[in-house]
Formats: sequence, C-alpha cells, structure tokens
Amino acid sequence: MHALLLIAHGSRREASNQEVRELAAEFERIVGNRFDRVVPAFLELAEPDIPTGVDLCVEAGATSVTAVPYFLSAGRHVASDIPAELEKAVRKHAAVTIHQSDYLGKHKSIPELLLALALDKSGPDKQHEPVKATG
Repeated sequence: MHALLLIAHGSRREASNQEVRELAAEFERIVGNRFDRVVPAFLELAEPDIPTGVDLCVEAGATSVTAVPYFLSAGRHVASDIPAELEKAVRKHAAVTIHQSDYLGKHKSIPELLLALALDKSGPDKQHEPVKATG
C-alpha cells in the first residue's frame, strides 16, 4: 500500500489547519489508484505532527509513504526540519519506504498558477473590491 503524507507548516489559526485537512481529503478523492491513502500532517502548531502522520499511514497498511511538503520555498523547514522529522519516522518504521518529494513551490506549474490567480481578479469583466488601508 502506498500512502501520501501532505505536510504543511501548521498554524495557531485552526481554520488554516482545517483547510489543509480539507485539501488532503480532496486530494485523496482525485489520486485514483496512484495512492491508497492521503494523510495530512503538520510540522508544528497542529496535529497530527509528521511522525504521527507516518504512524497513521503505517497503521492503515502503508509499506511506502511519499511525503509532499506543502511549502512555497526551500527554507529551513523544507531543507532541514522536514527531513529530520521523516528520518525519525524511518528509524521507527524501518520496513517502510519513505520518500520526500520536492516542495510545492518548486513545481514548474507555479508561474502559470500565479498568473491564473492574477488574471482571475484583474480581467475587465471581473468585479472585485480594491484593497483599502485600515487603521
């Protein structure tokens, strides 16, 4: 069984963490037969943390886990913290193959995605509210 672990930073704002959980659920709906399970996990500030997320994958029967960092840049978390947390999971689950994919921001489609977002709000037929200063 192959599981996907979707790793986000985690937030003190629970609604933000819930967005990640909902994304993982939607992701699981569309992955078809490429992954048997999608589990959200958080680096900090929310549950489950990364080792617990791997535990959940293994408890579901995973023999292989692909960890996908849902991060936009290769800062310390992507370069050091996530690999360190995954290494803990590797030591605990030696029989399970754990791979870390590239982080979201490195994907070649990001510039087109950003353009689509910009055009969604800037087209002449779009109605949107301008940003206003507060305070």
